[in-house]
Amino acid sequence: MKADSFIEDPELGRLLIRTDGRVRRLTFRTKAEGIYVTLPPGTPRQELLRAIEQLRPRLAEARRKMSVPHFDLNYRIDAECLRLSLVNGEDEKRFLIRSQPGIVEIACPPSTDFHNGDLQAWLRKVVVEALRKQAQAYLPPRLRLLSSRHNLPFRQVKINTSTGRWGSCSEKADINLSCFLMLLPSRLIDYVLLHELTHTREMNHGEGFWTLLNRLTDGQAYQLRDEIRRQQVSL
Repeated sequence: MKADSFIEDPELGRLLIRTDGRVRRLTFRTKAEGIYVTLPPGTPRQELLRAIEQLRPRLAEARRKMSVPHFDLNYRIDAECLRLSLVNGEDEKRFLIRSQPGIVEIACPPSTDFHNGDLQAWLRKVVVEALRKQAQAYLPPRLRLLSSRHNLPFRQVKINTSTGRWGSCSEKADINLSCFLMLLPSRLIDYVLLHELTHTREMNHGEGFWTLLNRLTDGQAYQLRDEIRRQQVSL
């Protein structure tokens, strides 16, 4: 899609503008390289700027979801419960993964071309799988500990790769947890686990739920809720 002009916005990045006689209204499409804006012929610039401001929150959210990290030797995850890095390897052809609890190293061949799009997609899968395995080792034991401590039994726990929900609990007390919890500080991980355990007794988010969760979190339930809402998965 060829652009006629562009706008550099401090928050939204590059907006690529083009005119198309086939469209009757402004349209916005978010892609990796920027936000494409298509205008009907003769659209005043003030109308364009006004539309950008009206849609700014939605455009910013779309850009956030579209943004993906670039995997190379500078890539790091340095979270409280997990450290992951890409390092120079000695093998000329193979990628090797060295893993222990809380630490993952992905050794890359010296000639690795990190600009290759297919390789970037593959490395993302490798990193997500490493996250999932680390989460499988860390989260279920932690959940069982908190379950026993607070007398909130659950039936089973599964680890998934959801980027939309940190966790969920079914009416049968089956708990699902996102592997991306490993990117959070431990206090927020515990908050999510306690949140789901609270659902084994209070399925909705009514007064009883928040009273119990507030007690389990030493009166910090609302503060922790607001903090985790600001967290983003950047993977």
